[in-house]
Amino acid sequence: MSRADDRASPAGVAAALTDRRGVLVGWSRAAEELLARPAADVLGRSVLRLLAEPRAATAGPPPDSGDTRLLCGSGEVITVSYRAERLHGAGPTLILAVDEDRAAGPARDEPLARALLGQDLIGFVLRDTDLAVVRTNLVRGAAGPALTVGSRLSDVMGADDAAEAEAALRGVLETGVPSAAREQRVRSTRPPFGDWSLSVSAVRTEDEDGRPTGVAVLITDATRHWQAECRRELRHRASAEIGGTLDINRTAQDIVDTLVPDFADVAWVDLADAVLTGEEPPKTFGGGDLHLRRAANRIAHGPWPPGMLQLGEVVPAFPDVPLVRELQEGRTITVDRPALERLLNDPAHVRVATPDRGHSMAVAPLFARGLLLGVVACWRTDHVEPFDEEDAALLTEIAAHAALGVDNARRYTREHRAAVTLQRRLLPQTHNATRVMETAGVYLPAAGGAEIGGDWFDTIQLPSLRTALVVGDVIGHGLHATATMGRLRTAVQTLADLELPPDELLTHLDDLVTRLAAEEDPAFRDVVGATCLVAVHDPVAGHCTMAAAGHPPPLLALPDGRVAPVPVRPGPPLGVGGLPFETRSVDVPPGAVIALYTDGLLRRYGVDIDSSTRELANRLEQLQRDGHDLPALAQTLSSGAGRQPMPDDSALLLARTSALEADAVAHWEFPADPEAVARAREAATGQLAEWGLEDSAFVTELIVSELVTNAVRYAGGPVGLRLIRDSVLICEVSDPSNTQPRMRRARTTDEGGRGLFLVAQLSRRWGSRYGRTGKTIWVEQELSG
Repeated sequence: MSRADDRASPAGVAAALTDRRGVLVGWSRAAEELLARPAADVLGRSVLRLLAEPRAATAGPPPDSGDTRLLCGSGEVITVSYRAERLHGAGPTLILAVDEDRAAGPARDEPLARALLGQDLIGFVLRDTDLAVVRTNLVRGAAGPALTVGSRLSDVMGADDAAEAEAALRGVLETGVPSAAREQRVRSTRPPFGDWSLSVSAVRTEDEDGRPTGVAVLITDATRHWQAECRRELRHRASAEIGGTLDINRTAQDIVDTLVPDFADVAWVDLADAVLTGEEPPKTFGGGDLHLRRAANRIAHGPWPPGMLQLGEVVPAFPDVPLVRELQEGRTITVDRPALERLLNDPAHVRVATPDRGHSMAVAPLFARGLLLGVVACWRTDHVEPFDEEDAALLTEIAAHAALGVDNARRYTREHRAAVTLQRRLLPQTHNATRVMETAGVYLPAAGGAEIGGDWFDTIQLPSLRTALVVGDVIGHGLHATATMGRLRTAVQTLADLELPPDELLTHLDDLVTRLAAEEDPAFRDVVGATCLVAVHDPVAGHCTMAAAGHPPPLLALPDGRVAPVPVRPGPPLGVGGLPFETRSVDVPPGAVIALYTDGLLRRYGVDIDSSTRELANRLEQLQRDGHDLPALAQTLSSGAGRQPMPDDSALLLARTSALEADAVAHWEFPADPEAVARAREAATGQLAEWGLEDSAFVTELIVSELVTNAVRYAGGPVGLRLIRDSVLICEVSDPSNTQPRMRRARTTDEGGRGLFLVAQLSRRWGSRYGRTGKTIWVEQELSG
């Protein structure tokens, strides 16, 4: 037998060639190895001489196939299985033989192969060294996509899945280490399309010499278990992530973020307009305009399609079809695209409601307390399986949980908006401007779902062009703190009208807070309290007097750009009682800015109070240089230093001073002499003539005469007279007495007692204030013309 013949023979199969007489004329290398006989020893001899048991001449010719015992060159006897095939032509015979054990191997393995290939519960795939299919029972796609002999992994699976599976099988083929129960995700790329999760075990196959011949793979379908596990994880994620915030739009977005991409490829949430404002939606039944608006959406890949309904847009009216009624009754529906198009029967509505390649839709109502708050809709585009009953049940469960979250957020929104509205109605106008001062205030509720608080600011116009600036912070949050804030603000305005100095005002306010705490339930008395800062600005004197009750010091920004805290020594917070408050006076030139704030604003700049105050001062200094107007300056400062809003409300009040005109104030001082009354009248009428206010001279002369006369008669000297020209004419008379002037109604027989009554009738308003060395009576009168 030639070398070419030897190479052509199957590995491990001995081959011999005999002539018509049975004489050996060919001998393969495998035959030499099998019988340990070189070709030189056997060629030219009868093949019968190789038999271990000589055959009788009368036995006839040997059969064409079977088993026989042969004598090896070493004297050993082996049993072989052989087959003889007569060739055409000269009539030689080819004999092929293998060792009995090797011949029995395929026969023993064949029942196992038939058993594996004949059932469809366990998938069996035999692959060669190129991982092409040699034999398989997966011809109908029972456990994964259908396979054909010769197919490769990439022929039936997506590229990513095929690469993963091939890497695992290559590892088994190269190392010989079996792989057991490896989870493999399979998305079929040809019919029957589907998405499977398979449990794959693989072992390398080898020939008699231990050379790899391929990989045998056993596959069990774990799709239902995988789907059940996915649904369980989705339920857990929905319960953990939906409803964790009291913001309606954030809750809606959490719903679609949970569903996409594991459950659906496209999802959106539509909510009733009333829900978005915190109100209950109307109870309607049937089609028509349900007053829904797109609140959240998400798509698995790419941006949201421009042709579909965008965030904030109104959902078109629905036709009166059973699908809509089922939703309003609280049932989840599933529908394919053709059926939906027939139901809607409106191409425009179909365009905004169906994504490209969307083939299956599931819609669940957000149903709570008998109210339809909105709907959550899901589409599958890349998922090849349509929504089934188990998917509908899962979406119903998630929607029921989500509806509670949406309803909680709705009710919180209603209560929070009511509380914020109350808070804002209790605060003054945010922007005011007079000839001597411009003010701008900002109140920011707490963020992140926290309740509103009791921070407040106030600007109180006092007589003689003076202004009281107030900022305070009530302990706690919620409506209780807001109500307390309203009571304190009213008290501050009342005390300010008495023109008390800031320290005395805080003393009276401290007594009020102490009484409020005594009225509270004993369990809540420790949380009744507040901090407060009061500053009174006098534009004529050009200074500001301040006092604080446990409150951060204000900032003073001078016209030259310098910004620094005012060194006010704070007293105890309101409600502590028993300790005095100290005042601090600082010069405030025209063009300066005074910044009063609560600690909630400082927390927007950092945790440490001192560093936050410095950062706030630096920010104010920078913004002053940039030339912002006062409202913009207040808004920018309130936003903090780019940090997230803190869970505490804050208040900020900015006041920018202005200069009076150079000749807007005139001042005289007279001794306690009856002749001083005439001189005071002459000085006043002369000044009014200089100002061009001769029309007001008669009334002013009467007022000055009455007030100076009372001062000379009852208080002594010196007597001060000051006229201030503004939008009104202000007349002030000062004396060293602390006696409270009182207006009374004189009888017809009384010779006096009509002075203050006459002053009150001739003026717009009048009053008095006290200083350290006496009092000042002031009168405001309208200017003629």
